[in-house]
Amino acid sequence: MLAIVIPYYKFTFFEKTLNSLARQTNKNFTVYIGDDASPESPLELINSYRNEFNIIYKRFSVNLGGTSLVQQWERCVNLSVEDWIMILGDDDELGDNVVESWFNNYEIFHEKSNVIRFASRFIFENVNKMSDVYKHPEWETATSSFYKKFKRVSRSSLSEYIFYRKSYLEHGFYNYPLAWNSDDHAWMEFSGNKPIYTINEGVVDVRVSEYNISGKRDNLITKNLSEILFYRFVISKKLNSYDSHQRFEFIKEYRKQIKKTRRLTLPEWLFIMYYCYIFLDYKSIKEGIHLLFKLENNKRKS
Repeated sequence: MLAIVIPYYKFTFFEKTLNSLARQTNKNFTVYIGDDASPESPLELINSYRNEFNIIYKRFSVNLGGTSLVQQWERCVNLSVEDWIMILGDDDELGDNVVESWFNNYEIFHEKSNVIRFASRFIFENVNKMSDVYKHPEWETATSSFYKKFKRVSRSSLSEYIFYRKSYLEHGFYNYPLAWNSDDHAWMEFSGNKPIYTINEGVVDVRVSEYNISGKRDNLITKNLSEILFYRFVISKKLNSYDSHQRFEFIKEYRKQIKKTRRLTLPEWLFIMYYCYIFLDYKSIKEGIHLLFKLENNKRKS
């Protein structure tokens, strides 16, 4: 019923991840490990855990994560057959009762939710600190959840979710650069018309370090490109889920992300003005027009 899928590449913290699975108080799950042609073979370590829980290991001959992390996720998910799927980072850890709490809550969320999440805690490896546990409302729409993350009053990461295979097959993951925002996009789509259900008694530890995408600082330009694409998706597909103030915040964020590296193009301005006209009030439209004229004046001066 439950597949825990690990797209493997980094060995550094992998034993901690496997240890957390061995400590689960309910081991009714199968772990699928997809080795992305890593130069650090995990096979000896994996073999030492084969008596602890059910493991299926596949080494891929071609590295995909270097060009498309989403495609690596997808081929790892394709190893599994279960109805419910968790993609667990090869440096993240599950609290001892995560699987048990999922089964204990199954009758509550079954057929009512396509996306289940747990409470989370960050491990900041570079400073050797751990955050407080962050909990979520028991029931919450995916769009409301993302808005809280956008306002930095909440947080979210791939490893703390379990999703329904049928929804995954319907939508798939969107292939953003570095898979940055691919998980946020997925929860908005996978959830459909159903809310996200949170199991706060189970905690997932998410590691932030120089070895993973979240902790690296040499990929900011690529992350920025992903942000631009993602906010364009939010504006074109999800604005009707928000109020006028929230809508304008997303439109301004889209503009802000573009201006981090370059000027807006005319098609981008027309895109902004169109959605201002469709979704915003008069005051917001007026501000959008003002910004457009400001852009034109800057062009004439340059």
